[in-house]
Amino acid sequence: MEEITFKHTIPVQLRFNDADSLGHINNSVYFSFYDLGKTEYFKAVRGGVIAPKDIDIVVAHAEVDFVAPVFLTDEITVQTAVCEIRNKSFELVQRIVCANTQAVKCVCKTIMVGFDFKNNESKLISDDWRQSISAFEGRAF
Repeated sequence: MEEITFKHTIPVQLRFNDADSLGHINNSVYFSFYDLGKTEYFKAVRGGVIAPKDIDIVVAHAEVDFVAPVFLTDEITVQTAVCEIRNKSFELVQRIVCANTQAVKCVCKTIMVGFDFKNNESKLISDDWRQSISAFEGRAF
């Protein structure tokens, strides 16, 4: 896979209850960070608020590699990018990094699938999504 340029980054505020008894951020909490990153990425890609009627993608698969622990005193950001768009899906890559050093703490790859909620079935990724993502990422897919 080619080197990914992350054009979308958001800071994440860590909360006291994010930490577990071992003193680091619990691995189950990372998914809420990635969800926040996805939400803000999609808003940026689509130019602001996304109306519920316009949400026609769902998470089909997510895999996470935990690289290094995050502690409550760390300042972290979530970086998000789309690396590939297929007919009915696209791959979103996200990572949690230390805001000060850019050290990678965790990497998540998510497959998003076009979904028709009325017929309860997968569908093609819309031209709106494809064009918006291509424009935001600065490259054609």
